[in-house]
Amino acid sequence: MEFTLTFTRLFFWAIYLTAPLLIFLGLVIVGLGQIVSSIEKWDRFDGLYWSFITAITVGYGDLHLTRKVSKMLSVIIAFVGIMFTGIIVAVTLNTASIAFEKHADVQVLENVKKRFDLIEEKITL
Repeated sequence: MEFTLTFTRLFFWAIYLTAPLLIFLGLVIVGLGQIVSSIEKWDRFDGLYWSFITAITVGYGDLHLTRKVSKMLSVIIAFVGIMFTGIIVAVTLNTASIAFEKHADVQVLENVKKRFDLIEEKITL
C-alpha cells in the first residue's frame, strides 16, 4: 500500500510539473482539430473527437478526411499526440522507478526478516 501511495503522490506531482507542456500540446491538438473540422465541414464535437482519436493514434476510421490540407494537419496532430503520450509514459515510468527504489530495500529486508522468523520458529519447535 505504501508503494501505491508513493507512486500516486509522485505521479500527480510530476503531472503538475509537466502540466503547462501537456496543456499546450493538448491545445495544439484541439486547435488543429477544429481547423480540420471546419475544412471538412464537420461539427465541432466531431472535430474534437477526431483530433484526439488521431492524436493517440487509435484512428477508428469512422471519420474520413477528403482534403489534402486536412491530411497534412492530421500528420501534425499525430506527431503532437505522440509527444503528448510520450510525456505521460515517461512520467509514469520515472515515477514507478523512483517508487520502486524507495520501497524495494524496505520490502527485501522485511521478506528476509520474515524468512528468518519462520526458520527460528521451526528450530524452536
